[in-house]
Amino acid sequence: MSEKILVFDSTLRDGAQAEGISFSVEDKIRVVETLDKMGIDYIEAGNPGSNPKDIEFFNRIKGIRLNHAKLVAFGSTRRGGIAVEDDANLKAILETETPGVAIFGKSWTFHITDIIKTTLAENLKMIEETMAYLKAQGKDVTFDAEHFFDGYKNDPAYAIEALLAAQEGGADCLALCDTNGGTLPYEIQEIVTDVRQKLRIPLGIHCHNDSGLAVANSLMAVHAGARQVQGTFLGYGERCGNANLATIIPNLQLKMGFHCLADAELQKLTSSAIRIAEISNYALTGREPFVGKSAFAHKGGMHIDAVMKNPASFEHVSPEAVGNERRILMSEVSGRSTIIQLINEVDPSLTKKSDETTRVMDRIKELEYQGYQFEGAESSVKLLIRKELGMHKPFFTLEDFKTIGEQTHTKEALSSSAVVKINVDGQSEINAAEGDGPVNALDKALRKALEVFYPKISEVRLTDFKVRVIDSKSATASKVRVLIESSDGVDIWTNVGVSTDIIEASLIALIDSIEYKLLSDEEREQQKH
Repeated sequence: MSEKILVFDSTLRDGAQAEGISFSVEDKIRVVETLDKMGIDYIEAGNPGSNPKDIEFFNRIKGIRLNHAKLVAFGSTRRGGIAVEDDANLKAILETETPGVAIFGKSWTFHITDIIKTTLAENLKMIEETMAYLKAQGKDVTFDAEHFFDGYKNDPAYAIEALLAAQEGGADCLALCDTNGGTLPYEIQEIVTDVRQKLRIPLGIHCHNDSGLAVANSLMAVHAGARQVQGTFLGYGERCGNANLATIIPNLQLKMGFHCLADAELQKLTSSAIRIAEISNYALTGREPFVGKSAFAHKGGMHIDAVMKNPASFEHVSPEAVGNERRILMSEVSGRSTIIQLINEVDPSLTKKSDETTRVMDRIKELEYQGYQFEGAESSVKLLIRKELGMHKPFFTLEDFKTIGEQTHTKEALSSSAVVKINVDGQSEINAAEGDGPVNALDKALRKALEVFYPKISEVRLTDFKVRVIDSKSATASKVRVLIESSDGVDIWTNVGVSTDIIEASLIALIDSIEYKLLSDEEREQQKH
């Protein structure tokens, strides 16, 4: 069997320190459940001694049973000059009743003398006594040697002494931290190799991304002997972020021969990334390795031809291994082979020479002439194909809509509202909503009306909205192209609409987006049965 690498996720602590991220207690619980379902070994969930929100979270999580992961409370070694049992932070950690704890301590002499202002000898006692105290309480203890690589480069003998103190205290794992994110991969390998020879318990690695090397440094540490790898699931973290576990895990498992997750759990990697991004309110760029929307997207005609013959020609791993999918982008350089793949998803019997294929191609060319651009909007193409092949049954019909925009003396900003009337299998529904602009109001009103018939619509939210003027010479009468990206926390898809009216263009894309969601759900249900 492949050697096991323990995966330690600190999204809920390190990730929460990222600019623009603020997890509610409910958010934190949902992240824990997502990581547990994926098979992550350790979930570091916060510092109970630092804020009331973390205290509330740890009280709430006690009532939730995890199937795989060990929950970890985070904190520091005892403070200098006090007894370990009197330290308020350690008391707060024990009150969480988590099976695991992660304790950080100083290993860089500069930090000991200039930052926490204690002696080198007292620092070693703080480390050893804290480890021994927590082990006596039955905890699984990871010691995070903060600023270890800087400390080692400054005074290697003392940095090792700090680790030995934690080892003597009974720590289960010693995590070497590149806290400033400034160490280079070859340095990581050399130092981890040296440290491993001087200690008898497992080593871990905890890297920050200030030099853009957190993933590479983590892989080099494992290559040199570390057997626990720490990071945040999408690289969220303070400054430039932490090591990205969504990139590290597949590299370790698919390329380096280590075992991190069961194969079925690895296949949840992409959907878990989308879900955690949604919870974090952070839009994925699409270019994330392994889990991004563009990670296995092909556009160039020769590339597409090659990947259709043998995916290994332009794909370093199988997209299915990480729960992603190959995407063939519609563009002026992709050629006829692009559309036939999408057609074959609907009707496998059709070929490049079929009349139906020609009809679909002609319709796409006609729409492109009108200003449509289908690159990155395969969802709209898939619906278009079904319509041209007579295989599309609309889930609803928009019978009427109206938007109102007004600015009153009592409001500083423009107020928008919308009314929509839809029909589902002969049954009409009228609904209205207010929003930040007419498109947002239409979006809200349409969803409210459709949720009466399709409750799962509530899962969908817009994650991106782009408007492009196509023929700027026509000034305010110009055509616009609207791209709407949507997500239900599991998948991400993009749809396109074109019109001289920005509201109509947005509505075309929005309706396609909802239709695609309903179609995808229907196909999933059919596959189950």
